[in-house]
Amino acid sequence: MLGQDTVDSSFDQRICDDFLYFSSNTSRKTHILILATTRSGSSFFGQLFNQHQDVFYLFEPLYHVHNTLLPRLSHSRTTSDTRVMLGASRDLLRSLYDCDLYFLESYIKPQPANHTTVNLFRRGASRALCSLPVCDAFSPAETNVDEGECIRRCGVLNMTLASDSCRERRHVAIKTVRIPDVNDLRALVEDPRLNLKVIQLVRDPRGILASRIETFRDTYRLWRIWRATGRRPYNLDLSQLTTVCEDFLGSVTTGLSKPPWLRGRYMLVRYEDLARNPLQKTQEIYRYLGLVMDKSVGDWIHNNTRGRNDLSAKHKYGTVRDSAANAENWRLKLSYDMVDYAQSVCQQVLQELGYKTVRSPDELKNLSLTLIEDKTFVPFL
Repeated sequence: MLGQDTVDSSFDQRICDDFLYFSSNTSRKTHILILATTRSGSSFFGQLFNQHQDVFYLFEPLYHVHNTLLPRLSHSRTTSDTRVMLGASRDLLRSLYDCDLYFLESYIKPQPANHTTVNLFRRGASRALCSLPVCDAFSPAETNVDEGECIRRCGVLNMTLASDSCRERRHVAIKTVRIPDVNDLRALVEDPRLNLKVIQLVRDPRGILASRIETFRDTYRLWRIWRATGRRPYNLDLSQLTTVCEDFLGSVTTGLSKPPWLRGRYMLVRYEDLARNPLQKTQEIYRYLGLVMDKSVGDWIHNNTRGRNDLSAKHKYGTVRDSAANAENWRLKLSYDMVDYAQSVCQQVLQELGYKTVRSPDELKNLSLTLIEDKTFVPFL
């Protein structure tokens, strides 16, 4: 039948197109997703890819999805709302890995005109968006461009040029703190059009809590009152801690159980291991990805992990730090009662990730005794 021949021909063409896309895409690009939570060291971790000359890196593009959809969803945040948010996030990630930045425009407010905007969240945190062909304000020799300086001198972001820059690079890396569980990524991991590799970054929940108390002072005000007075406020939002531990446990349990759909697609990294041995750990990560770590990444690690006392080192999203000293300095910022409570509600995930518990105030403050077990998380290959 003529109609049937037409349908078969169209179907065959789509199959051919998908095969050609899949073949060229997997040989040309590696798609990297950094799965993290706030104050887990993810800004620092993202720089390990942002500094690579052949990686197109985006800092938290899902911010725009959440910023647009959250006001429209019910206050109670139902399961249905969660599915809507995750579905929109996955669709955006799929488009971004295909270097289609136009798809992002529907979530940027105000919506870009003529594919240009000044409202991309943390545009200056992406080296690719601060250099040619996107921006000509800096010479190729200027590799350590300040984020604020990029925004000031580069001006309006042309999304067409940004998409071109993405296509010119061999790999795409995206960082997000807005997807809680690797299970939520299964549809992307199994998508044959993508070559997705997930790196889940975890940190001791006690360290995350201490960092959030210092950084998000209004949101975590009651925790600061507990620390100052020694008395836990009756209306303290305990979910600010328990959610972190529950999300970690669910995601890590899946990742370490090595389901077939994650073979060659999942690596677990503890922030503390990276902080203590940044160069060695970064080399391990690049080996897992099958990528060559270029000199610019090693130089950045050398220049940004030795500690500084200037303001850039103290910025809440800064990436300059004395990485080794930072790994356990939360022990000086939390009271023993707070730590003891954190250990009671996060006991299972602490054990799973190899973080030791403390049993006295003296043990907590004795930094000569590390709370980080020597534990190896071998990527599922």
